Amino acid sequence: MGIGTKLNPKLCAFIEHQPLFFVATAAPDGRVNVSPKGMNTLRILDDTRIRWLNLSGSGNETAAHLRASSRMTLMFCAFEGRPMILRVYGQARTSHPRDAQWEEKATAFSPLAGSRQIFDLKIDLIQTSCGSGVPFMRFVKNRGEEELVPFYEQMGPGGVINYWKRKNTVSIDGMATGILDDD
Repeated sequence: MGIGTKLNPKLCAFIEHQPLFFVATAAPDGRVNVSPKGMNTLRILDDTRIRWLNLSGSGNETAAHLRASSRMTLMFCAFEGRPMILRVYGQARTSHPRDAQWEEKATAFSPLAGSRQIFDLKIDLIQTSCGSGVPFMRFVKNRGEEELVPFYEQMGPGGVINYWKRKNTVSIDGMATGILDDD
């Protein structure tokens, strides 16, 4: 097991090779949330910063948790090749499409319908472990390209905002997510 505070080129290459990562957050009270993410929505800015584009979904726990506590953990697993698990711990900030810096930050990503937040993680600890318990699995394709993105494209921008109003303004523990100006 290795511990450090900065990503090195080997770890950056490992992250960039993974089609899937997991994000974990928790407010001081309530449930811990762990969500799978993918679709080429993560960017390494430097050896202490990672940014990822969050797409709309049926919940919005990460955003709610970050309003209460900036703690975030990203986890990457090798499902092919040599085994390894990489956990990246840090403090994260949320940007929304209404924020002044959104356009500048969003240029690092392909435009995707349903984009709702960009999370910027400042790394304070990294940890690697063997990963021998992680099964071998073959990546076939991203479901989001055929299912998720077209779902939000069909809604259009106004429909996405209505979806956020119905599904994304409050976490399962009743915490406001900040997705809209007025929540």
